[in-house]
Amino acid sequence: MQVFGLLGNPVEHSLSPPMHEAAYEALGLDARYVTFEPDRDAAAAAVESAETLGIAGLNVTIPFKRDVLDAVEPDGVARRVGAVNTIDFSATPPTGHNTDVAGVERSFTHHGVALEDRDAVVVGAGGAGRAVAFALADAGASVHVANRTVERAESLAADVPGATAGGLDTLDRVADADVLVNATSVGMEPDDGVTPVDAEYLHGDLAVLDAVYAPIETRLLREAAAEGATTIDGAWMLLFQGVEAFERWTGRDAPVEAMNEALRAEL
Repeated sequence: MQVFGLLGNPVEHSLSPPMHEAAYEALGLDARYVTFEPDRDAAAAAVESAETLGIAGLNVTIPFKRDVLDAVEPDGVARRVGAVNTIDFSATPPTGHNTDVAGVERSFTHHGVALEDRDAVVVGAGGAGRAVAFALADAGASVHVANRTVERAESLAADVPGATAGGLDTLDRVADADVLVNATSVGMEPDDGVTPVDAEYLHGDLAVLDAVYAPIETRLLREAAAEGATTIDGAWMLLFQGVEAFERWTGRDAPVEAMNEALRAEL
């Protein structure tokens, strides 16, 4: 039996276990997905212990995505983003990857949204914002990062080829953009009546991805849909980062529908 898992603190509310377990069942794989919750200063030791125990692969979540960088050999994407969310123990040393980037790209592709030569606005410059900005830029979009703290937006934009940055007062750029991504927690339960972008800037030619998945339909997505925009809820990004990890670990095409059904049943 192969064992995969999740490294984080806390992990009790994670949606990854049912999603991955559904994939193993759908393909008849002899595998299990478990969770590990080490002390917050023990990420590197936890990775070493997992390798010793014969764990085949780990997902990594808050607060360890940056902490494990020195415990693995990060690939180019993870190195640029500065965070690892997937570890593969099939190599020595273990390799670190950032499947959040692929999760963003595959979410747009699944909804028929092309990113090449599009103008995109990313709200937020934290960990999710970094993954989103690199994903969009790698797919050929022009990226503008808007963040409450301008310095953080500028720091991220300096790392992303061709990106620009500004404060939240630059969100009027959404009116002329093709793509909008909310990479902040604004709109998350219990404060789901708020939105990161005023409805006056939304329009029918826009594709909107909200990384928030609780609730599934945020105020931002409701107001964007009312304008005729293409809307993508945050569960798709969560799904496809998991799909990418599964395929990297197993070498098999993921049963996307089974994983999606399990994820949304939990939500």
